[in-house]
Amino acid sequence: MTVTITKQAEAYLEALAKTLEIPPARYEQAERSYKSLGKWLHRDDSTVKNYGPDVFVQGSFRLGTVIKPESDGEEYDVDCACSLTKLTKSSLSQARLKELLGEEIKAYRESKGIQKEVHEGRRCWRLEYADGAQFHMDIVPCIPNAQAQRLLLESRNLDARFADTAIAITDNELPEFYEITEDWPRSNPRGYAKWFKSRMGDAFIRRRQQVLNEMRAEGVTASVEDIPTNRVRTPLQSAIMILKRHRDIMFADDPTDKPISIVISSLAAHAYEGEDTIGLALLSILSRMENAIEHDGAKYIIRNPTDALENFADKWEDHPERAQAFFRWLAQAREDFSSAGRLVEYRRMSSVLASRMGRDITDQASDAALQPTRLGSAGLLGKATAASGTAAPSVSFADEPRTPKKPDGFA
Repeated sequence: MTVTITKQAEAYLEALAKTLEIPPARYEQAERSYKSLGKWLHRDDSTVKNYGPDVFVQGSFRLGTVIKPESDGEEYDVDCACSLTKLTKSSLSQARLKELLGEEIKAYRESKGIQKEVHEGRRCWRLEYADGAQFHMDIVPCIPNAQAQRLLLESRNLDARFADTAIAITDNELPEFYEITEDWPRSNPRGYAKWFKSRMGDAFIRRRQQVLNEMRAEGVTASVEDIPTNRVRTPLQSAIMILKRHRDIMFADDPTDKPISIVISSLAAHAYEGEDTIGLALLSILSRMENAIEHDGAKYIIRNPTDALENFADKWEDHPERAQAFFRWLAQAREDFSSAGRLVEYRRMSSVLASRMGRDITDQASDAALQPTRLGSAGLLGKATAASGTAAPSVSFADEPRTPKKPDGFA
């Protein structure tokens, strides 16, 4: 089936993305929180100061794809990592690393008067802030793993471009958790963020310049380097935000099987080809989203672009219902957004998407679309739609599910 997107649908989807954005103050709050913890770990009587603690944000806050919680009762999940950069896998066990950091996080909680106890997760420590803060911080203990990661990937003739920022993390469900061993779980959030930024391509550069121009128009003296990444919102990021909310609503009663964000973000980033507008990016991504899924005859594989030995779909083999849930969600998203993309009346778009995105969100979007001066990226929208008149280029969705294949140039 062929789908065209009207300029009205473009405006509406841009407004929809805006309604999902979190206030800049939330980014600033998260940044203050993890920087405050970093200062605590570097204080004179810190038990880990000499191990070179490095605290950094990861996940959706780093990628700029955080969406507002569906209700005021839900919290923002701020994912961080703390690397003790002067330690190695040969000097301690995963358990000892987690214990070292846990003791300091608990002391930090007491020093700040945080009422809720620190909670231990499988791979992290959770710091629960006051109710009014509406967020918690998950801190993953880790140590550098660049050299081992590079050797591992190069020995398999795999892409090692992002190995320099690789880390080794802890997992208390693994049998070797208490042993001193070289066999630790691997991760690379900084490398992933670098890859994700590369997928945004020129759209990131253009949007960052636009933000700079807006700041200068308001009398703010700044350079491009002064602009925080979270102030830049590309069509790829906005499309992912819309897809995540669609996923959340569809699986509200089935949280176990709902597609995980890293799968959605990775497949969307692979599928993005520099489209200038949110609507065209969204529909184009949906039309190509299976292309980065492999199937080796026995299982599905969605490779981590910074570590081709890691499979983001590894749980699908033991839980085939999760693979089925993903493809069911993808088919539904294609149907919903292609239907909205053909419309020219904002209220009708809201009616089509209300049950999939939430009535409050869709009504806000239609109200904002009727007042285009309220949209933050009108320049990008105007550029894409001025020449099209009534419709942007067509994109096609297959009538039947495609068989995943090995993608070309995956990383």
